[in-house]
Amino acid sequence: MTGPQKPLTGVRVLDIACFIAAPHAASIMGEFGAEVIKVEHPNGGDPWRRYGTRTAAPNQSLAWLTEARNKRSITLNLGKPEGAELLKRLVTDADVVCENFRPGTLEKWGLGWDELSAINPGLILLRVSGYGQTGPYKDRPGFARIAHAYGGLTYLSGNPGETPVTPGSTSLGDYMTGMNGCIGIMMALRHRDATGQGQVIDCSLYESVFRALDELAPRYAVDGFVREPEGSGTVNACPHGHFPTGDGKFLAIACTTDKMFERLSIAMQRPDLLEKFGDQKVRLASRDTVLAEVEAWTTSMPRAAMIELCTENGVPAGAVNSIADIFADPHFKARESMTTVEVPGVGDITVPAVFPKLSLTPGEVATLGPALGEANDTIYGEELGLTAVQRRKLNQDGVI
Repeated sequence: MTGPQKPLTGVRVLDIACFIAAPHAASIMGEFGAEVIKVEHPNGGDPWRRYGTRTAAPNQSLAWLTEARNKRSITLNLGKPEGAELLKRLVTDADVVCENFRPGTLEKWGLGWDELSAINPGLILLRVSGYGQTGPYKDRPGFARIAHAYGGLTYLSGNPGETPVTPGSTSLGDYMTGMNGCIGIMMALRHRDATGQGQVIDCSLYESVFRALDELAPRYAVDGFVREPEGSGTVNACPHGHFPTGDGKFLAIACTTDKMFERLSIAMQRPDLLEKFGDQKVRLASRDTVLAEVEAWTTSMPRAAMIELCTENGVPAGAVNSIADIFADPHFKARESMTTVEVPGVGDITVPAVFPKLSLTPGEVATLGPALGEANDTIYGEELGLTAVQRRKLNQDGVI
């Protein structure tokens, strides 16, 4: 990519984590110019390589190719003393280390913050775990599904009286934590540049989820209210949810204010609804009646026509898209929300594009997930000066 230098050019990141959360933070940084070295166990590498749909290339699933973008891979067994020593050598010139082992694991290997910061006082260490580095639950294993549940989001998901559902079938909490981790890294880099001091960023999966729960915490603290699952709607607004359309699809409509409902009533050509339910409190008290009226209207025409009518009248509405809908959508195409990258031995792979979009120094997806250990010779040989004989011995000993 030509043009201005990317904002993170010159920043070196050691991604010693696995799966999604901490590696996602590193991926974002790589999109904007950071050099990201993915440090993986010699025996198979990051398990994320084999998660989801496999490709023709060994240990390179579609999930891996997508999330390990713009990274170089080296193999290193951190549990072996020789491996820990090699990581320390790499830390000397690193700006950031991203890890997501259970709390205490790095310390067990002699790679805790005290050791790493002594080597490089300006180092920034992102630590991601299910419950954080402190507290009575810190040693518990954590995944996104557990974070959704423990953080309070799963309880709200699904229909009243039914088993709570996963809030989307993706690892939402991991991605949220990765983004929060990246924000923390950016602030820590700014502080480091001003003072020379590095620091630790402690990110838990559950707190990323908990932070996104609107007014639930202050409301409970004020009056003890416990919000229950509400299906596709919300307790605070009506009509505000998902509605079937005449062609068997679904439409999302958001009416958070009386003004929005006025516009909806005009679009529906139902002044009687505005007169009767123009006040939000009245609508909430008559939720079932209002929702039935809106559903009768939305099922009267195809979704595309419904969206056009809502847009003409200033009503916030949008398609409930499947991934097939997304690939066919002209707005996704115009915004270049997806990008296609050729992967050797696999072919063209389409993935979500870089986000956020910067006007002057945009990021890019130059490569997708690397082959396991593809940068070993470059990093260990050319950079650390290990001879071919030394590298072969380390490989035989299970260190690299």
